[in-house]
Amino acid sequence: QVLSVESGGGTVQAGGSLRLVCTDSGTAFIDSTVGWYRQGPGKEREFIASINWNGEATYYADAVEGRCTVSRDNKKSTVLLEMNSLKPEDTAVYYCAFGTSFSRGTQITVSS
Repeated sequence: QVLSVESGGGTVQAGGSLRLVCTDSGTAFIDSTVGWYRQGPGKEREFIASINWNGEATYYADAVEGRCTVSRDNKKSTVLLEMNSLKPEDTAVYYCAFGTSFSRGTQITVSS
């Protein structure tokens, strides 16, 4: 099992968007709820979104509700996080997770 996040870029202008892909090489990933988390500078890690195993149930934190979409493709063993209308306060290290495993973080910086 190698859980990882593929990122399209580190710095985004305010108002822009991000697209992160979580992938795993193990077999349990496609049967699991996958969550997205982030940790901003000087802050604790926080939950932002999750998707259940078949993609029929998604949940979003208030901070990203309406700006964020999580989806998955189990044939490719990927979970996608898309967020638009980015704000400087979205600057954080982003992680995906399932079970007790967290990926290595990916830095997203939103410039004003």
